[in-house]
Amino acid sequence: MKNSRSDAYAAAGVDITAGYRAVELMKKHIASTRTEGVCSDIGGFGGMFELDLTNIKKPILVSGTDGVGTKLRLAFLMDKHDTVGIDCVAMCVNDIICGGAKPLFFLDYIACGKNVPERMEAIVKGVCDGCIQSGAALIGGETAEMPGFYPEDEYDLAGYVTGVVDKDKIIDNETMEEGDVVIALPSSGVHSNGFSLVRKVFDVENADIKSPVPELGGKSVGETLLTPTRIYVKPVLKLIDEVPVKGISHITGGGFYENIPRSIPDGLCAKIDKASVKVLPIFDLIAKTGGITERDMFNTFNMGVGMSIVVKSEDAEKALQILKDAGEEPYIIGEIVKGESKIELI
Repeated sequence: MKNSRSDAYAAAGVDITAGYRAVELMKKHIASTRTEGVCSDIGGFGGMFELDLTNIKKPILVSGTDGVGTKLRLAFLMDKHDTVGIDCVAMCVNDIICGGAKPLFFLDYIACGKNVPERMEAIVKGVCDGCIQSGAALIGGETAEMPGFYPEDEYDLAGYVTGVVDKDKIIDNETMEEGDVVIALPSSGVHSNGFSLVRKVFDVENADIKSPVPELGGKSVGETLLTPTRIYVKPVLKLIDEVPVKGISHITGGGFYENIPRSIPDGLCAKIDKASVKVLPIFDLIAKTGGITERDMFNTFNMGVGMSIVVKSEDAEKALQILKDAGEEPYIIGEIVKGESKIELI
């Protein structure tokens, strides 16, 4: 690549050599995500992965894609870029685990106004951290320098994951029934959803978001909001191996009212006890500052619950213990009853 340089392209705002330097800085982070299935190196035209089908009789590939959304605006304002990559991975892998799929590999896409190699390294380091947490390998990606399209100090970040699940072990809610219980896995905060409303509530472009806030335990609004999305893959995979799981929901944009019903079959309803939900301080502050109703809060944010899992009532204690042993702090927030609304908060 040493001979690859275009003065004309550079004059138009695209520095090819900066891209090469960024890749060199990323390599050590990418190498840390390597798993046994990886059979290509960064720099080729496509990432290659050998699928190990040991103990998988009917392999089904499951894919997901997502971005970080306007949470990136907080990263720009705080000039902190090493955690949004975790968010990007989390939004993809937490989705496919809802079907029981084990993540295999991940690819990212970064579009920016100006390629600053050190900033690209920080972003990709976050992606790699997320991949390690989920057991996925980062096998490829793309960095697109787009001057005039993005401001020099801004970028967008998106990702894609592929996982695998045995067809006979897909989690599809077919066995869900009245009397099953709903378990909550705590979130780390706002995660990566609802940030258009969050930014409006806190007026992040003009307000002081870097000073300590008593309601947030002395952390600033900016620091709290940039807390990366939790990745639930390994604890949930462990649970699936030991307990029949009937349904899983990743609580993202649309909150409880949109996401929990996605794992509930017709004729049943998840009856959620609002008082049991361990609401995080950031959500109380959002509601208070923005004058947002409780209904809208539960219909926009995760409110402290990043994922819900449905199991038989007789399996509940075992499930809770497995999740605790895996580092989670699970608790029961409701039960499955007969009903047409699919969710009811009481």
